[in-house]
Amino acid sequence: MKPTKNQLFKRQITLSEIGKVGQQKLQNASVLVVGCGGLGSPIAVYLASSGIGKIHLIDFDTVDVSNLHRQVFYALDDVGHPKAAVLSEFIKKRAPFTEVTFTNKPITKENVFELIETVDIVVDGTDSLPTKYVLNDACVIKKKPLVYGSLYKFDGYVSVFNVLQEGGSYSSNLRDAFPKMATDIPNCEEAGTLNSIVGIIATQQVNEVLKIITGIGKPLTNELLIYNSLQNTQLKMKLKPTFFKEEIAEIFKTETYMDAACIGQNPDWQISASELKKRLSLLAQSRSIEIIAVLDNLKLPFEVQQTIPIHKFNADEISVDKSKTYVMVCQKGLNSYKATEKLKKRYPNLKVLNLTGGISNYK
Repeated sequence: MKPTKNQLFKRQITLSEIGKVGQQKLQNASVLVVGCGGLGSPIAVYLASSGIGKIHLIDFDTVDVSNLHRQVFYALDDVGHPKAAVLSEFIKKRAPFTEVTFTNKPITKENVFELIETVDIVVDGTDSLPTKYVLNDACVIKKKPLVYGSLYKFDGYVSVFNVLQEGGSYSSNLRDAFPKMATDIPNCEEAGTLNSIVGIIATQQVNEVLKIITGIGKPLTNELLIYNSLQNTQLKMKLKPTFFKEEIAEIFKTETYMDAACIGQNPDWQISASELKKRLSLLAQSRSIEIIAVLDNLKLPFEVQQTIPIHKFNADEISVDKSKTYVMVCQKGLNSYKATEKLKKRYPNLKVLNLTGGISNYK
């Protein structure tokens, strides 16, 4: 079946505030969706279904079975496949007037300008603080609007950053709300999340994109919407622009955009992915290694001897063999470092190492 635009978008065009003129604005727009997980996947599908002309997806991860409860556009058959590629194919089957492309690698300080250069709007669908800050700073420098979304357990946060205002100034950005990256905020993998709040915040972000492109309504500029799903309440926190392009450009020059919690990690307590691979490949050395995973349901490329979730990790209850080297692993190397610290504090002379960067860095 090959529907016409009028058939496919009939209900939307019927809105007097949208009409054919608004629909054409959507068709002419290009949007970058960073992250194809709980937020990014529904954002991309809804934007394509609304008639956005070009969508580029960015995600380096693969579909895991633990994703499926909230990332509802993936199926069991998709487990193990790249998220961006799977989502791209899904969109192509239902949005014939959207050109969808993807990048199957993480967004970094080195490639961010290239990736945001040609799009009209950037949408943050990630759960990584360093990625949120590198996106924010790059969008400020390149004068790109950024639709922000974030989750913490039962709470969701939405805002629209860096929008051109009357008079030529730009609206507030992420650093006006949170000047520096926090070191103690777990992502949804570590803290957990309810699938309904994920969908609510994703569609809120879609709503902001559609308003910006069509020019209807009032975008969430200079304010941060905070929604609590347990009480079904929301509030708007006013934001005032205090971090401007010149200052952020200076920050960008020196900021590493590494997770702030990683910066203070003891380098003597680390083992790189390449070194661990090397040791595991050597039979004698592999027998002297005990690997402990500190998150449940990790997709691991090697065998682990124990799984002890970080919230249950008690060094006093772990029976150790002082002839072995203990390697702590998690998804990104943060919780595993906490476990490393606990075990080293209890057994100062024990050989305990943290897998640097976690499984995400184990390629």
